[in-house]
Amino acid sequence: MIATTFYKQKQKTIKNEISFSGIGLHSGKKSHITIKPSEVNSGINFLRTDVKDVNKNALIMALWHNVSSTTLSTTISNGDVSVSTIEHLMSALSGMHIDNALILIDGPEVPIMDGSSKPFVELFEKAGLVKQDEYRKILKIIKKVEVSNGESLVKILPSNYFSIDFEIVFDSHLINSQLCQLQLINGNYKSDVASARTFGFEKDVQKLREKGYALGGSLENAVVVGDNSILNKGGLRFKDEFVRHKILDSIGDLYLAGYPVQGYFSGKKSGHFLNNQLLNKLLSDHSNFEII
Repeated sequence: MIATTFYKQKQKTIKNEISFSGIGLHSGKKSHITIKPSEVNSGINFLRTDVKDVNKNALIMALWHNVSSTTLSTTISNGDVSVSTIEHLMSALSGMHIDNALILIDGPEVPIMDGSSKPFVELFEKAGLVKQDEYRKILKIIKKVEVSNGESLVKILPSNYFSIDFEIVFDSHLINSQLCQLQLINGNYKSDVASARTFGFEKDVQKLREKGYALGGSLENAVVVGDNSILNKGGLRFKDEFVRHKILDSIGDLYLAGYPVQGYFSGKKSGHFLNNQLLNKLLSDHSNFEII
């Protein structure tokens, strides 16, 4: 179980802007990102710098109600433009307790980097963080909220902390069933979560590419599971890297609430779709939460 608290913490942004480039996991297209400091209470926002049409709004707020697709990644849109595969970057922002940032991107998909959020965390550490003049606003869970789809389930319950655990089940003897319960203390998001990479199965690669997905995928940015072995040189970073990556994804998706969450999140055999459905159900009824 991951547990952390945000009481009486000041809002943070990055001290210095940072830039990086990379390939999109699904589009296969290269994009360049610059992340700039942002003022208090501005939140996380994406700006498509390649959009030159003055009649189109190029700014997208990273919020749950702007999620337009959850197929194999999380995509946000403002109706004019979109940015996809934002979950690893959002997870790093959450894990580093960064409240406010402006993300300039010149393409439709966030670079996949090495398939984890570790490169983003390291960039944020290099940029430095600065405390701002107002306290963080916290989304405190008041009532249990649950959504399911077949055998897949996510729920969030009241808690004095932000806690998270996850269970996965795959028909592969290399994964089988994995349950991860971690305690996140002293900033160990970086050591226990951030370096867990996205993963896929060798047998699915061709089908995905025929549908326009995983066009930028490789052994450099994803764990590839074969019939009898992990194809990546060096193997896994954790023995339970698969479920840890699901936790990484969920932390990123939950940050689209617009605030740090004080509550206990539990997921089973789920993903981006149910994460967004949970936020929809949670935030559509004000009796479920309060902002503190």
